[in-house]
Amino acid sequence: MAGGRGVTGFGTAVDAALDALVVPGFSRIGLAARTALLPEFTAADLPRLDGKTVIVTGATSGIGYAAAVALARRGAAVHFLARDRGRAERARRGIAAASGAASISYGLADLEDPDSVRAFARQFRAAHDRLDVLIHNAGTIHPEFTAGPAGIELTVVGQVVAPFLLTRLLIPALLAAAPSRVITVSSGGMYTQRIDPAILQLPAFRYRGVTAYAKAKRAQVALSREWARRFAGTGVAFHAMHPGWVDTPGIAAALPGFRRLTRSILLTPEQAADTIVWLAAMPPERLGSGRFWHDRRPRPEHMLPWTHGKDPAAARKLWDHLAAFTASPGQPGMASRPDLDRV
Repeated sequence: MAGGRGVTGFGTAVDAALDALVVPGFSRIGLAARTALLPEFTAADLPRLDGKTVIVTGATSGIGYAAAVALARRGAAVHFLARDRGRAERARRGIAAASGAASISYGLADLEDPDSVRAFARQFRAAHDRLDVLIHNAGTIHPEFTAGPAGIELTVVGQVVAPFLLTRLLIPALLAAAPSRVITVSSGGMYTQRIDPAILQLPAFRYRGVTAYAKAKRAQVALSREWARRFAGTGVAFHAMHPGWVDTPGIAAALPGFRRLTRSILLTPEQAADTIVWLAAMPPERLGSGRFWHDRRPRPEHMLPWTHGKDPAAARKLWDHLAAFTASPGQPGMASRPDLDRV
């Protein structure tokens, strides 16, 4: 027993050092060390997901594709959201072939178009009365400012408004499947930003796509915690995570210089998807709700002191703004616990 405690203590110390150093902690170096040392990795295999229905956004490539394959291998019925039918069909065939699962399906929606998200949710709820896991993974970095609905910048529409709206519309199905969970894939880039309720009015002046992306990812983490607070006791849990530094098509397109410098230590999409799958499969009592995760362990939401928001109610205000913005015509905004018949 003493030896076991010693190994666990050493693993925890290594894990903390990796987290503090950032570069090794966010790379395949950190994952390799944690996989060898932490009980979250060295314990028994993950539970299966037979009979569970999972939605994954952004599953036609990269991390989302890898997560869909891994979830299907564990027995989940995977339904993914895609923008383009041709890419969606190729992904469906690829996920089915790689996982050996037949229960792979998809719906079409443009996450930068709230009406399209609403249509997807209606179609899903017409065919499914329950949803066990909702995974918000899709994400795009826009190099130039482009205004979307109501003048909201498209990065914010796709990564803040759309996940909020989709969660809101699928809450009845998540409640029907409780214990269920919502998993939001954020980014380590969010550590550079503070939560800003005014993100829905992001200005075009001095716009930088990478900064807008990091702001949206910070908002995702704060909103996940706020969902958890408002839905405590319902059986629906909310988790945010960051996958580390990953070699994906999105990184190659948006940050080619960063990729050239770090390619040798970047995670594969399959490695990056590990914690997503772990969060989807683990018993709910092991995970709680409202935490921020990386490499199967809860992580602090702040590494830089100036990223602590000045307004302690910022996440609540942003949640309320989004509730009002995403309300359908004639539909009231959500309160602390929504009128689910009207969601």
